[in-house]
Amino acid sequence: MKSFVRDFKYDTAHATRVNSLAVGLQQAGAFAACFVIWPIADRLGRKLSLQISSFIFIIGAMMETINSHNMGVFYAGRVIAGVGLGAATVVVPMFNSEMAPKELRGQIGSFFHRKSNELMKELGIFTSYWVDYAMAEVVPSVTRQWQIPIGLQIIPAGLLALGTFTLKESTRWLTKKGRHEEAWESLKWIRADESQATVEEMEEIRIGVEFEQRATEGFQIKELAERENFKRVFTAFAVFTAQQATGATAFAYYGPQYFKLLVGGGSKDLLLTAIFGAIKVVACGCFVLFLSNRVGRRGVLIGGAVFMSMCQIVTAIVVKELPASRSAGVTSSGIATVALIYLFVIAYNLSWGPLPWPYVSEYVKSPPTFPSATR
Repeated sequence: MKSFVRDFKYDTAHATRVNSLAVGLQQAGAFAACFVIWPIADRLGRKLSLQISSFIFIIGAMMETINSHNMGVFYAGRVIAGVGLGAATVVVPMFNSEMAPKELRGQIGSFFHRKSNELMKELGIFTSYWVDYAMAEVVPSVTRQWQIPIGLQIIPAGLLALGTFTLKESTRWLTKKGRHEEAWESLKWIRADESQATVEEMEEIRIGVEFEQRATEGFQIKELAERENFKRVFTAFAVFTAQQATGATAFAYYGPQYFKLLVGGGSKDLLLTAIFGAIKVVACGCFVLFLSNRVGRRGVLIGGAVFMSMCQIVTAIVVKELPASRSAGVTSSGIATVALIYLFVIAYNLSWGPLPWPYVSEYVKSPPTFPSATR
């Protein structure tokens, strides 16, 4: 937005660099936090780790929202917000799975990782696109035009932080730490029951934790290099690397810039980006609700990759042979390119968007499975 460029006093020629750093620094913070939060959550507990993650994100988001007129402060806020985001992404499913009833634990974990994760991400992106478009259309080009969409991040983070104060610590974590009385209170609270069934569940949790501790004794990281283990680890890494290599994430982050090159400035680029977000949500929702349990994994991944490749190849040909001209406004080649991008993202959200999670999860669990210690 021009208001952001004006407030932070950088040349529009450096816009690409600013955008790239803003995206990359948050991703770097999130990536680092995914590793750092594991020992912290194990030492301090899930509840406190969630609170810390939320407050870190809020601090970062506030630094981004304040009109400091200094890109260094904004970049620092992006890194800090990324740390909070990455940490929460790890701790939330951990807490959910440890507090869920055993008969629902797999379904809840599966829903978060396989379905909800991708769908919620698309809903978040969709919301941000339409908020940006609304700000460009409704709010004049002043500071609050960019502060509102950035500051809105604080609301869900604040709700998460406040919500954690109503929670009890993870029953499983308390049991692991030998705090059995607190673990029992936690289980009674989450089940709203202290019948014999709950007593038996508490005993099962205790036995399960003891078995896990015995099974993981003596584990060495070099065991992952054994043939079958390495094959699974490498496959998981390769699938998610391929997911990112499709370019869909680049479209998500840099959609306005892509569409601006095709149809010019004003608010047309933001409108096309907002429609792009809506298409992503609808396609992903259709997969999650109607297709996820009805189609195979490998064939859909192959078909999606082929279709996306065709879209990208045709897009490259159109852009090369019939480049869109900014001075000419909206052109037929620009419209064709937009349509190809939309087709690409539909294919992505019906295949490589949501499918890597269930595929990797099912592949890792397929025979022969990891030894207990390695799992």
